[in-house]
Amino acid sequence: MKILCIGRNYVDHIKELENEVSGDPVVFLKPETALLRNGNPFYIPDFADEFHYEVELLVKINKLGKNIEPEFAHRYYDEIGIGIDFTARDLQNKLRNKGLPWEKCKAFDSSAAVSEFVPKSVYPDINNINFHLDVNGETRQKGNSSMMIYKIDTIVSHLSKYFTLKIGDIIFTGTPAGVGPVKIDDRLQLFIEDELMLDFMIK
Repeated sequence: MKILCIGRNYVDHIKELENEVSGDPVVFLKPETALLRNGNPFYIPDFADEFHYEVELLVKINKLGKNIEPEFAHRYYDEIGIGIDFTARDLQNKLRNKGLPWEKCKAFDSSAAVSEFVPKSVYPDINNINFHLDVNGETRQKGNSSMMIYKIDTIVSHLSKYFTLKIGDIIFTGTPAGVGPVKIDDRLQLFIEDELMLDFMIK
């Protein structure tokens, strides 16, 4: 399996990091070793000084697909989850300033915290899903899938032009505004609507 990620998919997040809106979805990948499952703690690595949380809705692919048209994209996923795209922010800034790839700051071990998945049929409208992140009981990020620049079906279609989508692949759909650093003993709780989907500690 692979983890495909979309960057710069919420206008307010683009503004807070002083980035530019891209003409196409910004895409990067994480390897399977990036997965952090089952509410296991995230251990802060020692290769950077500032690691940020980025809460995102997730989509799990349920059938093999390539060059999928947008109107058929909904057939290729049937589960939704939530997760954290951990980012070594200071390292990202250094790499970006040099025009270098992002993998070292985005794709490191345990950088993709992932909840359990639930059927998308639970939600009346896939393009109107509320989600949020609490850190130590305080809401730090709030989003709704309606705020995405590129909607989920557009993302699935776009990714399938470049990568064969396989059963079990996970797509991170982008983060809203409010990203920030984590520190040891922080507790992160991730919600879709009002349901707690993931609860874990920073170590």
